[in-house]
Parts: sequence; C-alpha cells; structure tokens
Amino acid sequence: MKTSARISLGVLAVFLLLLLTLVPAAPVSQANVAVGPLDLSGELHGAPYRIRVPENWNGTLLVFAHGYRDKADHPGEIDNRNADIAPSAALEAPLLAQGFALAGTAFKDNGWAIGDAILDAKNLAVFFRGEIAKPDRTIFWAVSVGTIAAFKSMEQFNGVFDGALCMCGVGAGATRIWDNGLSLYLAYDVVFGVPPSWGTVGEVRNDIDFETEVAAKLVPEISNIANFPKFEFLRLVAGTPGRGITPPPPPQFFPGWVLTDMFFLTEARSELQRRAGGPYVQNLDQSYSLSDAERAYLAGIGVPGPVVDAWLAAMNARRDIQADPSARNYVRNNTDYNGKIRNPVLTMHTIVDPLVTVTNENAYAELNAAANREELLFQTFTSGNGHCAFSGPQILTAVGAIDTWVRTGVRPTAASFPAPLGFVPGFVPPPMLQP
Repeated sequence: MKTSARISLGVLAVFLLLLLTLVPAAPVSQANVAVGPLDLSGELHGAPYRIRVPENWNGTLLVFAHGYRDKADHPGEIDNRNADIAPSAALEAPLLAQGFALAGTAFKDNGWAIGDAILDAKNLAVFFRGEIAKPDRTIFWAVSVGTIAAFKSMEQFNGVFDGALCMCGVGAGATRIWDNGLSLYLAYDVVFGVPPSWGTVGEVRNDIDFETEVAAKLVPEISNIANFPKFEFLRLVAGTPGRGITPPPPPQFFPGWVLTDMFFLTEARSELQRRAGGPYVQNLDQSYSLSDAERAYLAGIGVPGPVVDAWLAAMNARRDIQADPSARNYVRNNTDYNGKIRNPVLTMHTIVDPLVTVTNENAYAELNAAANREELLFQTFTSGNGHCAFSGPQILTAVGAIDTWVRTGVRPTAASFPAPLGFVPGFVPPPMLQP
C-alpha cells in the first residue's frame, strides 16, 4: 500500500509539472524587470542618444524629439549635439519619479533634418527594446519641428510607437507652413524692401546669415516706434497668431515675433534650400486680404485704408512665385501627412504662437477627419503666449493623459485638462489664411 501511494504521488507530480509547461504564464510587465536605475548615453548610427530608466519603471518608454536647431554653417557658430530626453532638464526628475523611462536623440544632423529625425527616433526605440527591455508602451513625444517626425511616424510605424504627444506641432505639414511664411516675407518686401544681396522673395541666398545680414537691417527697423503700425500690417496679413485671436498684439509679443519668424524665413530657409536643391515655396494659389476689424485696427494706429489697399494690391500682383518641382518634392517627402494615423495622438498648443500658429491644429484636425481617424486625435490648448510656452504642470498633465489613453484605450476628455492649470476648454482654432 505504501509503495502504491508513493507511485501515485510521483505520477501526480509529473502530471502537474507537465501541465505547468503547457499552460502559458500570465504576462508580466517589463516594468517588473530590474533594469533601472539606468543612465546611458552613446551614439546610434551617427546620432547621439541618451536613455534614463528609473528603478520603479512603469513600463512606458517616452522617446523625445527636439525642435529645430540651427546648423553651424557660419563663422563662430557651434552645433548643439545634446541628446535631450525632455523639453527641459527640469522635467526629467518628476517624469522619472512617476516611473517613466526617458530616451532622446540629437539626430544625425542639425537644421532641417526631418528624414534623420524619423529614422533616428525609430532606431532608438528599437535599440531600447532589443538591448535594455521591451516596454509595455512606447510613446513618441516631440516639440515644434520634431513633431513632423512624430506625426509621420504615427502614420508609418504601427509596431514601434503606441501613441504620440505633439506639442506646438506643425500640423499643417511642411509645404503648407512654408508657403504661409511666404506671405510675411512678401509683405516685408512690399513695405520695407528686401535687399538684392538677400536673394529674392521666392529664393533667399543659400548662405544668408541672419545675425550679420538680416538682423543688421531688421533691428533698427523694429527699434523705430514709427514702424510699429507697419509691422502690424505684416503680422495681420500673414495671419499671426491667427485671425480672430487678436487684432492688437498680446503683451510682449512685439518685437520678438518678428525676429523669430524672419530667422526662419531667411537663414533657416536657405539651409533647407541647400538640402532640397532649389526654391521650394510658392504662392500661386494664395490671395492677400484683411478683415474689416483688422482694417479698422490699422486705421486706428495710423495706417489709413488707401495705404493698406496699396500694399495689398502690390502683394496680390506678385502671386507668381513658383517652386522648383524637384525641390518641392524633397520637402514634401517625410513632411506632409495623409491623416491615416494608427494609434492615439494628443496635441497641445498655446493659443498665441508666433511661429507655428495655432491654426496648424485646425489643419491637422481637418486632415484626420477626412481620413476618418478623428477618434484617434485629441487636441488641447493653453493660454500661454509664445512658441512652445508651456508650463511644467501642463506638460506633465499631457504626458499623463497620453499614457492613460494608450494604457487603457479610453480617450481623454476636456476634464483631463483643468482650466486652473491654464488649459482653455472649448477653444476652436481658426483656419489657416492660405490654402
């Protein structure tokens, strides 16, 4: 009897062992794997990177893409090759404390390196998965020009990124936003005059330097208080920051917006022209006008109607600027979207943005709605004044919202973005002035 019992218990043990090998184990979050704390930096396919993983990793990897960085292509300039892992260093500690793993890439090159940004961010996410641990969720978050890489990646890389947070984003795509910038540059030529040494309105000189050439002319012009009404005409005809949001400029808006925008319309444009192999902006389908409210405002600060009419007529007489087709195709590649996003995208924009105007959000919403993907997009807005002028609590709130959305599949609501933190529930961005 005793021997028989021992045999039965042995058979039972073997059976239980066999059963355990056949039944799959319950999935275990990679956050439970002891990979942190970790602070790693290096270079991946020519792009500097940095990775930080906290000890209490929550399973979410945030891959960050920075905004535009001036390329050191003039004497005395030095390339910034820092691999930022958040919009500011001050955000690293609270994000790590909340359990997020952080990764960021400097891209292979500075300047308009959109193709590099797309590939470098993808490579970094794949590297993390293969060499460190497999995240439960990977979220692409980006600011300014870096959002172009994020928007495109959400259309292309379904298996790499599970969601995206795009802040102060170029939602209209590159060709459209550059064409819109042409309005401002043409208006500047009509009112103040573009020197022949800068090139033409449609094609700036390929090696123009903002600090020594453009700013040298621009700073005396904006320093003369008598020119303020003229710059207000430029701002309004270009649609900055968006029709109906002002007419009077917000506090401390002038003259910073002029300097920022003109840098991009001259030196930054020349850097992209070199990459593209020619001029890539055009205004064949544009028209230039002002609303009655804008006209009344200008008249009140000293620009009479006949002067406004003459400036607008001069601009509309020059709707013949045409891009080089090859150069325009270069810019369109990797920088224009189809709206067919595959995973959740959360955007956040200041209402008053002098560079990438909030009208970009209108364009992006229309594009995704046309592709029947509006349920995968949520847009929120803040009362901030400036390009990417978000507070730390606003950014942390947005990160938490996209992480929860990806984690649970439940789309955010307006209540996810409280007004006491500076969010503006119910705001509807105006359309872009130009097609």
